[in-house]
Amino acid sequence: QVQLVESGGGLVQPGGSLRLSCVASGSIFSVNAIGWYRQVPGKQRELVATSTSGGRTNYADSVKGRFTISRDDDKNTGYLQMNSLKPEDTAVYYCYAHVTSRDQYTTNYWGQGTQVTVSS
Repeated sequence: QVQLVESGGGLVQPGGSLRLSCVASGSIFSVNAIGWYRQVPGKQRELVATSTSGGRTNYADSVKGRFTISRDDDKNTGYLQMNSLKPEDTAVYYCYAHVTSRDQYTTNYWGQGTQVTVSS
């Protein structure tokens, strides 16, 4: 079993910054990809950013140039640095990880979500 725990959300003023963290723990052989989605009430969950083990990254157009995804594979941890935050970035942010366990079972896991609120 694998668990994902997010942290770093909170309230920030427009133009401010936050850094989200996602720690994967449990029976992990490899974290093949790690990423972030976000969701606001009444809307579908949307992709924010992803990072593969090969180093490729992908961003939603709405966050390009403002958000940066990174990972520390030694710590099985992913990060989302969010700069120049806008009120429309307000959402619950969910971490996901595509993980291969030690018994070679591969699947996606999700964190519990962390609230990000951008408001003056």
